[in-house]
Amino acid sequence: MGRKLVIGDIHGGLKALVQLLERAKVTPEDELIFLGDYVDGWSDSANVVSYLIEFSKQNTCIFLRGNHDDLTHRWLKDGELNDQWLQHGGQSSIDAYRQFSEEEKQAHIKFFEQMVNYYIDKENRLFVHAGFTNQRGPENEYTPTPFYWDRTLWEMAMSLDPNLKPGDTNYPKRLELFKMIFIGHTPVTRIGKDKPVNFANVYNVDTGAAFMGKLSLMDVDSLEIIQSDPVHELYPEESGRN
Repeated sequence: MGRKLVIGDIHGGLKALVQLLERAKVTPEDELIFLGDYVDGWSDSANVVSYLIEFSKQNTCIFLRGNHDDLTHRWLKDGELNDQWLQHGGQSSIDAYRQFSEEEKQAHIKFFEQMVNYYIDKENRLFVHAGFTNQRGPENEYTPTPFYWDRTLWEMAMSLDPNLKPGDTNYPKRLELFKMIFIGHTPVTRIGKDKPVNFANVYNVDTGAAFMGKLSLMDVDSLEIIQSDPVHELYPEESGRN
C-alpha cells in the first residue's frame, strides 16, 4: 500500500515540482493530493498544468481548486480579467499561454473544471486550499468562495490558546469536525517559517514557493516533510510573484 502525500502551492514552479517528486521517490502506488494554486508566479504556469494532466494518467491524484486556478480558469474560458489577479501573478499565466494552441487551452480548461473544492478522506482528514467558514462543515457552505479564498480558518488556528482542547466550551466548532485539516493559500513564510506549520489540527503546507520559499510535500500519516530547493534558485532570471 502506498503513501498519501499532500503537496502545497506550486505557482508555476515546474522545476521545483519535478525535483520534489523525484526526492519523494513517488510511485504509482502513492496517492497525491494537490492543494491548488498550480499557476500564477513562475514562467512554467501553463507547463505545470500540462505536466499534471500527463502525470495523473499514471498516478492517483486529487486536484483541489485554488484562488489563482479559479482566476486563470475564468480568463482562459471567458477572457475575464481581474486587476488584482494581474498584479499578483496573473500576467505570468497570460504570458505562459501565448505559445499554447487552442486545443491545448481547451484541455487545460477541462482540467480546471474538474478540480474539486475540498476532499475528505476515509480517516476524516480534510484537504482544502484555503478553508471554510460554516460551523457545520464544508458541505453546508453557502458559496464555494471560502474554499479557495478564506484565511480565517488559519488565523483562528494560529491564535488558539494551546491549552484549549476539543470538547472545551470555547474550542472552535470548525476544528472539531475533522481529525486533521491540510491547507495551503497563506505562505508560512509570513510568520518566518520555511517548513509546513501545524497549529491545533491544521497543517499549512504552503511554504512560499511563489516567492522566496520552497515547494513542500507531506506524508499525511507519518508527517514526514520533503522539500524542493528554494524555487527562486531554480528560476534565477525571474522574480515570481515578488
